Amino acid sequence: MNDDVENLAAAADNADETHRPDPATEPGFDLGEASVAAAPRARPSGYQVLARKYRPGVFEDLVGQEAMVRTLSNAFDAGRIAHAFMLTGVRGVGKTTTARILARALNYEKPGIEAPTIHMDGPGIHCDAIMESRHVDVMEMDAASRTGIDDIREIIDSVRYLPVSARYKVYIIDEVHMLSRQAFNGLLKTLEEPPAHVKFIFATTEIRKVPVTVLSRCQRFDLRRLSVAELTGLLSGVAQKEDVAAEAAALKLVARAADGSARDALSLLDRAIAHGEGHVREADVRDMLGLADRARVFDLFDLVMKGDIGGALNELRAQYDVGADPAVVLSDLAELTHWLTRLKLVEGAGDDVAMSETERARGRDMAGRLPIRVLSRVWQMLLKGLAEVQGAARPIAAAEMVLVRLAYVAEGPGPEELVEQLKSGGVSAKAPARAAPAGDGGGSRAQLRSVAATRPEMQEPAAAVAASAPAADIRTFQDVVALVSADRDIRLKHALEAGVRLVHFETGRIELGLLEGTPNTILTELSEKLSRATGARWLVSLARNASDAAPTLREQAQTHEEMLKDRARGDALVKAALAVFPGAEIVEVREPGLLAAGDVLPPEMPPEDMPDDMETEE
Repeated sequence: MNDDVENLAAAADNADETHRPDPATEPGFDLGEASVAAAPRARPSGYQVLARKYRPGVFEDLVGQEAMVRTLSNAFDAGRIAHAFMLTGVRGVGKTTTARILARALNYEKPGIEAPTIHMDGPGIHCDAIMESRHVDVMEMDAASRTGIDDIREIIDSVRYLPVSARYKVYIIDEVHMLSRQAFNGLLKTLEEPPAHVKFIFATTEIRKVPVTVLSRCQRFDLRRLSVAELTGLLSGVAQKEDVAAEAAALKLVARAADGSARDALSLLDRAIAHGEGHVREADVRDMLGLADRARVFDLFDLVMKGDIGGALNELRAQYDVGADPAVVLSDLAELTHWLTRLKLVEGAGDDVAMSETERARGRDMAGRLPIRVLSRVWQMLLKGLAEVQGAARPIAAAEMVLVRLAYVAEGPGPEELVEQLKSGGVSAKAPARAAPAGDGGGSRAQLRSVAATRPEMQEPAAAVAASAPAADIRTFQDVVALVSADRDIRLKHALEAGVRLVHFETGRIELGLLEGTPNTILTELSEKLSRATGARWLVSLARNASDAAPTLREQAQTHEEMLKDRARGDALVKAALAVFPGAEIVEVREPGLLAAGDVLPPEMPPEDMPDDMETEE
């Protein structure tokens, strides 16, 4: 029996070999088996970006967050662990990473360790699964994509159950500020009194959008932005571990461009390594980021401050030709302006490690020569110009025009110099007229300064100018009010219109009756103002008998307005209009000769047919 089975199997094998098509003679039966077998199997890439590869796994690896680590360490050692944590900070400072490390510390288990601890010596039972976000008892939720009350209801329903294998059930909610108002309200009760086996960890970049009722139930930690020195040290360590040759100046550029974010710094370093083919050089990083040479930024700023606009435009164009972004150049100039201002005001600002010794020396020299008012003005103009460049169709042209404005303003006199010139009569001896910017070509400002410096009649003293000014012509009390209004003395104008009654008026003397609540001091103020304006002495006194006093100007205006309305009501056309529109009232009356500028008569009503009334409104 066994022999028969073996014979049948052998016959089947022979038949299979006999009937297998030969690709050489029957190409239509070639199914590509040989090529598939010969081709090596493609393996998925095992490369991890640096930001993930060097993500901290313990609290000791967190850079720049010493205050938070110290607080948590003391809390864990004392057994005072909160039930909810709120982590906030800018992008890339480690909020999500800190949340995972905190979840790992809460559930850290190892032979001999049965309680939460932040001193994690080696991976515990749950550590790998927690850090890879695949642990059944540590649930991460992205509030940006799950914002509704239904998502929060799932959490509320699940907190009642004990953890499957870990010590605590930990809920990590990232970008928690994206939750809806109903979701926040639904979470409040559970967040205030959660079960003993539940911990909440929230992370957000917009802490102000989180309701205060939620914040009050959490222990808040503000993860600070990393400094350039801290980021440079982090990048240097990563470069050494990756066996990458990196220049210190290049790492400083990457750290400065990261703007305090560790993730951004590592992503830029990853890109710089690829850009430089395994080497990180300063020139390559500048080319990659579109940055201008730092020394050339100082040169450009110096040219602008000296008023050498021709040289400044040539320098900007040269930087643009080698790949510098005009917006980035202006941003660098603004950053330099801010640093120079700090050099003048903050002790120790010149010890910034982000700057080289040459840059610090040039910065101290520039800061010593530039006053605060010039730096403040340049800062404001650069901020405005940066927005113009970013929105311009041709950024380089917009940037050049910003430099032109800066050069002409920087060499112009300041407000205090202009006041000094007026007091001393023309161009001050202390502040001689400065030379026009290079390339000015005898512009209008340079010509005005040269004329003012050479022609005596242009240097007339301020007192003579004031004396030659025409004196005010005051003939009526209305002229007095008009003078006060022209001086924009609103308080005195209001008092003259509504707080006094005119008793007597003649040139040089005014008698007034004061209404209740009007202070006597306006008499002295008005006398001094009239004397200054007319150059003659004016006496303004309080009338002893105000029985014959005229009504106030406001009362006269109201009486006149009522008279005009009465005249209008008697007009046949206005009566017809009021009859057509029951309930309509005459709100304002304008006399034809007093139409405001821009008022146009309706085309269907020529001037000769217009009545003496004005207008009605419903």
